[in-house]
Amino acid sequence: MITLKELAEKLNVSISTVSKALNGSSEIGEATIARVKETAKMYNYKPNRVALSLKNSKTKTIGVIIPNILNHFFAKVLYGIEKESAKQGYNIITCLSNELYEKEANSLELLANGSVDGFIMSIAEETEVNKKTDHFKDILNQKIPILMFDRVSQAITCDKVVNNDFQAAYDATMHLIKEGRKNIILINKIEELSVGKLRSKGCFKAIEDAKQYNSNLTEVKIPSTENVEVAIENYFDKKQPIDGVICIDNISGGAVLNIAKERGYSIPQDMSIIGFSDDNVLPFTSPKLSTIAQHSDAIGEASVQILVNRLESKEPVETVFKTIDFSLNLRETTL
Repeated sequence: MITLKELAEKLNVSISTVSKALNGSSEIGEATIARVKETAKMYNYKPNRVALSLKNSKTKTIGVIIPNILNHFFAKVLYGIEKESAKQGYNIITCLSNELYEKEANSLELLANGSVDGFIMSIAEETEVNKKTDHFKDILNQKIPILMFDRVSQAITCDKVVNNDFQAAYDATMHLIKEGRKNIILINKIEELSVGKLRSKGCFKAIEDAKQYNSNLTEVKIPSTENVEVAIENYFDKKQPIDGVICIDNISGGAVLNIAKERGYSIPQDMSIIGFSDDNVLPFTSPKLSTIAQHSDAIGEASVQILVNRLESKEPVETVFKTIDFSLNLRETTL
């Protein structure tokens, strides 16, 4: 592969001129820029990324750490991150924590060793449950910025991009109340996570604000180690009256719908069901499941924009807390 020096020799100009021309410097005439770029293309010149990062103290790379690649929400956020990063001229290195604190901490330590300029991440379940934050503080003390999305730590001061989880759950519950549902259950498989707590609070706040409707809300907490379908079956076995269900994770909605149909409920005449997270499968259930849609790719795009602005700003930037709105998509499992 041809080097910058060899390219300069072929063009009979200085290395500095070639470098400035390739970067479109206003110090170089348009004709020279065009000639340099044409010759560089002819000889398939590629800049030495390592040398550039040493010179500029920038890698133009973002480290992305996500808890679970099999979760459709995180996959869509990652898609948004990759698309916006490419648009901004950045590369990404993606690591999976698999919901484990140690893997998350190791990924941060590994990539902080000169590989990335900053991090975009969602906190692992184990990290959040055990309230571990020292590994985040270590990175921030190295002057490497972290942006957290979705699952965030209130103990850490950094940029954050979140869903409007409280309001989304509030609005969904209020819809069931105004349908006339009196015995609503809340299926919560993520009650140990910050997002699960916010969504649960939103549901109960709706019940409180609509006392005149005399609706009741029962929360069914399902541990992360327990099978969702079995837990829901067990609750239905109790023969408690149910005419409305809101599920605040991205898999329970489909499970509730299938179990209710098997047990002879007419949906939505006997029971309305609302799921959370507009997974690519949920709209194709029969009947089509009503859902709270998270705009996952928008979360990814906003995260990159905020982090890149911080990385490239020549002035101090205030900490950003951005909320991404949601959509309540009412389909065939609600009236």
